[in-house]
Amino acid sequence: MLPNRRRCNLIVQKQVGFEGLHEDPAVREVWISNCSAEHNATGAGPQFRNRDSRGPPRGHVHGGNVHKRLRGAPAGGFGPSRIVREDRNVNMNSGQGGAFRGRINPYGRANWRGTGQIARERRGVVMRYRQGVRNQLSVTAERQGGAPVSGKFKTWYKITIPFGKKYEKKWLLTALQNLCPIPFTPVHYSVEGQKAQFYVEDGNAASALCNISHRITDSEGYKVVVIKNPCPPPAFLQNDLKALDLEHLKQCMSKRFDSSEQFLDLNSLRSDQDLISKNVTVILSRKSCMEAVLKIIKENIPQLTGLNLSNNKLFKLDDLTELVNIAPNLKTLNLSHNELKSERELDKLKSLKLTELWLDRNPLCDYFTDQATYISAICGRFPRLIKLDGHSLPAPIGFDVEPHTTVPSCKGSYFVSGDVKEFILRFLQQFYSIYDSGNRQPLLDAYHDGACFSLSLPSSKSNLGEYQNHDHNITQIKDPAMRFRVLKHTRLNVVAFLNELPKTQHDLSSFIVDVNTCTQTLLVFTVSGLFKDIDIKSKESTRAFSRVFVGVPAMNNGICLVNDALFVRNATTEEICRAFATAAPTPSSSPVSTHSPTQLEMITTFSQKSQMDLEWSQRWLQQHDWDFNRAFQLFTNLQAQGMEPNMART
Repeated sequence: MLPNRRRCNLIVQKQVGFEGLHEDPAVREVWISNCSAEHNATGAGPQFRNRDSRGPPRGHVHGGNVHKRLRGAPAGGFGPSRIVREDRNVNMNSGQGGAFRGRINPYGRANWRGTGQIARERRGVVMRYRQGVRNQLSVTAERQGGAPVSGKFKTWYKITIPFGKKYEKKWLLTALQNLCPIPFTPVHYSVEGQKAQFYVEDGNAASALCNISHRITDSEGYKVVVIKNPCPPPAFLQNDLKALDLEHLKQCMSKRFDSSEQFLDLNSLRSDQDLISKNVTVILSRKSCMEAVLKIIKENIPQLTGLNLSNNKLFKLDDLTELVNIAPNLKTLNLSHNELKSERELDKLKSLKLTELWLDRNPLCDYFTDQATYISAICGRFPRLIKLDGHSLPAPIGFDVEPHTTVPSCKGSYFVSGDVKEFILRFLQQFYSIYDSGNRQPLLDAYHDGACFSLSLPSSKSNLGEYQNHDHNITQIKDPAMRFRVLKHTRLNVVAFLNELPKTQHDLSSFIVDVNTCTQTLLVFTVSGLFKDIDIKSKESTRAFSRVFVGVPAMNNGICLVNDALFVRNATTEEICRAFATAAPTPSSSPVSTHSPTQLEMITTFSQKSQMDLEWSQRWLQQHDWDFNRAFQLFTNLQAQGMEPNMART
């Protein structure tokens, strides 16, 4: 035999026909107490008879012993014997260990609809359960400030959408209205935690809403769940305070206001004796009461700098969101000794420029594992705090910048010296003339054998074409092993990867160069600018880039790249309008002009073969109408005859 409380609890879960009521702890207690009383009154619960109540169950006679086969026992077998008393009630305490092992159905459909003793007993228990629930709901309604439940059992229903926070209110309500066969009016739509909820008064509409649960599919393929629960009339629907009550409240707040400090103390306002003596109940957890308080503040003390709302049983802060407009100078707020359960409630007030805040003795404080996490979570919402729960905090780190300070314009390139400037500009001219030529294989000479290359994109990668497949953004890739694998190692792999990227044309006039490090053994500099993708497979588009080169000295006074980090993003509208607008030769006053990719490649190749610098190579090719073979043949003949022209060597 199950213990009284557990058995009654099972009856609640399996037999009661009121959806959702048994989930309320208060309602559960009413049902259990009624069932326990019934159980105790009969000694061992309602008595059970055979199905037709006309005598003991039929059985087979074997050797004078009567064995009764129990319902639910295995075929051909017999359950434990039961002693049938003269009143034809079954003694449930007989048999092995006094336990009944067969399946029982004490409240079966036949007995429930019959007119016998069991039917009468069950109807009596359930009617007492209904009356107990009515009383419990009425008490709950009075505690919450609503009217007692009378007349019909279900007057209001709370409709809950689990994980409804992720849905837009308009989309969710429209989807429900379109599918629900009964029109309904959602009252007081709100979001609490991850769920969305609202109230309806029509019981038929509430049932219809519950019936369409799992029939709406969101954009991610999940089904929208709809849960209904009967409830007392919501507290926010009560009538506003009367004019005389508002006047008493105004007088009470006037006594609690300190004009010298511009501080209003509303601690335990419900227990204020002046209000109690005048029969005025002000519960700040009710919307109407909080709105009345904020209205008085707005009309009389908008210069308020401190507000104490402790000990008012506040469980949400939705009604305080207007504080930022009503009292813009508010610096101190006391919310201690309330019922705030989630730190997310504070998001509704983070527009306030608070310097002091009290939150102790709220349930949300118990969810933090340590003090540092607690302070970090609160200060993240209120960065100007200098006191939390009465304790001083470290001074916040910030910048004293005026709200409308103009950001200084971007400066041009920075080079350590003129020699470094000339060296870097010559390198960039050679590097990008090959990079934009369509054949990037010659770049092998620019990289070290153990060189490393990485390509990174912003978090929003839209319209970045083929670059999206090679992103090495460490904010997106959390696995260290994966981060290492997407890097390109050794110069062969680096140049092979560069050949896979779209064909480009760089705007050298847009280049800005910043030298970060310059020593005898190391040169680090950053190049930023604009370029176009001219790959035949994709539409021509303008990109912005930033590239960090790390190089070490190489033979012939050159540079050998050991690290190359490229960042690519979509160009802004302003950058697109500025790109390729002028034909400046290089990032700064470089003597080399900007030419077509073919001409740039010819200049670079001629410079490498003739050992002349880029400027003289360009001049020599121009003198011979950009005929590379004829220009190089003439140069070779002059060298063979010892008649070298006046030219600079690289």
